[in-house]
Amino acid sequence: MSTEMPSVFEAMRRAHRAEPVVSYEVRLDRLTRLENALTKAEPTLLTAMSDDFSHRSAQESRTFDIDVSFGEICTAKRHLKTWMKIRRIRTPLIYKPARAEIRPQPLGVVGVIAPWNFPVMLSLAPIAAALAAGNRVMLKPSELTPRTSAALRDMITEAFAPDEISVITGGPDVSAAFSDLPFDHLFFTGSTAVGRKVAEAAARNLTPVTLELGGKSPAILMPSADLDRAARRIAWGKTANAGQVCVAPDYVLVPRHKIGPMADAVMGAMMRFYPQGAQSPDFAGIITERHLARLDALLSEAKTRGAEVIRLDGGTGNARKFAPALVLDPPLDIALMQEEIFGPILPILPYDTPQEALDFVAGRDHPLALYVFAEDRAEQNLWLDHSISGGVTVNDTVIHVGFDTLPFGGVGASGMGAYHGRAGFETFSHLKPVVRQVKWNGMALVEPPFKGLKARLLKRLRSFM
Repeated sequence: MSTEMPSVFEAMRRAHRAEPVVSYEVRLDRLTRLENALTKAEPTLLTAMSDDFSHRSAQESRTFDIDVSFGEICTAKRHLKTWMKIRRIRTPLIYKPARAEIRPQPLGVVGVIAPWNFPVMLSLAPIAAALAAGNRVMLKPSELTPRTSAALRDMITEAFAPDEISVITGGPDVSAAFSDLPFDHLFFTGSTAVGRKVAEAAARNLTPVTLELGGKSPAILMPSADLDRAARRIAWGKTANAGQVCVAPDYVLVPRHKIGPMADAVMGAMMRFYPQGAQSPDFAGIITERHLARLDALLSEAKTRGAEVIRLDGGTGNARKFAPALVLDPPLDIALMQEEIFGPILPILPYDTPQEALDFVAGRDHPLALYVFAEDRAEQNLWLDHSISGGVTVNDTVIHVGFDTLPFGGVGASGMGAYHGRAGFETFSHLKPVVRQVKWNGMALVEPPFKGLKARLLKRLRSFM
């Protein structure tokens, strides 16, 4: 399929040039077809995702991949007419009686590179936004979920013409060639390291990019926090999809005297969630043997360096399962504390003062998400005012990603740009500013020569700015 990419891209570009104005009816029809195709393909996609992960609960896949995708599609359908409207803009006094407006306009051909951890949602959510904005889309799903990628390809091929949406499958070489295409916008979800390569490739074509990356997202237990509530929600955020979530809590900062009680509470919550340990039917497998070996290496290094490790029972089974583990006060120079974990290992670190915790987070790359647990509003606002992250959830984890009323994206090393809901529509639109000048206007005033009355009037105009 990689050899066909340029011809697929050119066919889409020709189709866009032939239909640069995409009506509300056409956009709504495409979104409806996507919704219907997902409904029909849901059983196949659920099976494919479980097979790709070696095991993944149907309910977890349905909640995170299918339902969130439906939510994005339905929100776009419900608000599309409003989003498409021409927006009247206030005209500065000195330019009146000219009129100003913003006209949302399709960009053209959009590329979407999707990851493996939520292979359906992270493919279809940006596609829904791009279709709402009137674009044509080329999708490159992950080679690490081949069954899901094939099911997505079949689903989309049946519902859409090749010049509306096309799916390109293949490995890293295909992804690299995909990134080199001169898209009108390129959307990538994945690691920071690969995101840099995608941005470099896109820059050669001056292609604008949205990068949804990751990083080490912290959870902070403040002195006023409800410890049991915090432990339960952190345990859930860390073990959903076996921790293979870009916004999973990557480590927890806890007041020093609470590190033991916090560890007990988190492990207790994990035991309630997964009474059969890692072999519980609701606990997902790790995506590949290579990723499984990486997690083993992270935990082994922590043990070797003397960190205390508390682990949920692993059990036995055929799936690629990695039992959740807590690592108490690990050395900061080990890989566990330098790399995004992307698995069910949770370091718990002590702090002595809130300022120390703030400094710890500020001294690292801006995270994609930050979770602050505090009952006291002043403690909440301390983090909201004095930290920078892609998004924040107070007294919970992960759920902000599901809000299609909020933009979702990173900052700095955790990404650039945002999508979901209206933010997604605007990401994939050119918001064209337009000024309409009337016949009788005062712009002759700024035409030279500037002397006499004209010079005096121009001087006075500054007071109206």
